[in-house]
Amino acid sequence: MRFVGFVLALCLGLAPMAHAETSKPIPVKVVVLTTFEIGAVTGDQPGEFQPWVEGLPLKETIAVPGLRHPARWSPETGVLGVVTDMRARARESVAALILSRQFDFSKTYWIVAGIAGVDPKAASIGSAAWARYVVDADPIFEVDDREIPGDWPYGLYSLETDKPNVKGSAVGSSGMVWALNWRLVDWAYGLTAGAALPDSPSLAKLRAPYAGEANATKPPFVLKGEALGATRFWHGARRTQWAEDWVKLWTDGAGTFTMTDCEDQGILDVLDLYAKAGKVDFSRILVLRTASNYSRAPVGAPEFPRAFHSEGAMAAFDAAYRVGSIVVRELSTHWDRYEANTPSMTANGGAAK
Repeated sequence: MRFVGFVLALCLGLAPMAHAETSKPIPVKVVVLTTFEIGAVTGDQPGEFQPWVEGLPLKETIAVPGLRHPARWSPETGVLGVVTDMRARARESVAALILSRQFDFSKTYWIVAGIAGVDPKAASIGSAAWARYVVDADPIFEVDDREIPGDWPYGLYSLETDKPNVKGSAVGSSGMVWALNWRLVDWAYGLTAGAALPDSPSLAKLRAPYAGEANATKPPFVLKGEALGATRFWHGARRTQWAEDWVKLWTDGAGTFTMTDCEDQGILDVLDLYAKAGKVDFSRILVLRTASNYSRAPVGAPEFPRAFHSEGAMAAFDAAYRVGSIVVRELSTHWDRYEANTPSMTANGGAAK
């Protein structure tokens, strides 16, 4: 009897383990990747993540090994929300998410939704840009600006080169530039171009010093424009000129620098690697960045102190959810339409592969 009891106890003890090993990964329709939250994920001042948790809503919590923050899940809609953390931590978090084996990402759409600095040439604070390209600005040579040759515009240039504005190589470091599925980007833009982005006297006040720069002084709007990722914060007229040149260089003139952030290059590098391994579908990735501040001061104004305003951040948090949630709801609600066919703009505005 003791032996039988022992065997029974052993079997019961192994049962949860066996269930865990045989349970199927959760099929995910859409992943929303945000990079930080200010405090709690509900009920206080919002950061990037809270509008998604409260608005979709994402009611269930799922712990994922390697993620500092629990993921949030909606079984009704099939949407997963994640805080990746910022800068280099985002790369580690996305890799941990894919490797966790808790989820099936084979048909998943990925939407990076975060705030950024914006080039005043491209857009205004509170605006939202769908990226056609993501460009990496981390693998780079940097010379002290006080020591650069007199005919150089700045002291930043590509690896494997000896001067600015020559495309080099970053083999073993980064893919450097990722072209997103332009049909999907166009579809997302077409779906959201008319989204109402709130304006306010506070935002108008932030725009006013940029008088004469047409896009910088518009009320918030939705556009298409490229994301430049660098783990360091930067600001200023020369750095903005470098960013404009760097994006043109690495996209062979096809891209326009619009938003500067700290995570997209790492996220896209990881997603690209796992797409090549068959874990994710790279043609189903979208990057949405919303403007919380300008990347430089108005022409003729001093660059310091660097202008960052809470009003701009709050507008950018709101814009990311307002614009991004339109796409998330369309994909998840009409999964019968988009599970097998990646949407794109067609002549009649429908979805096509």
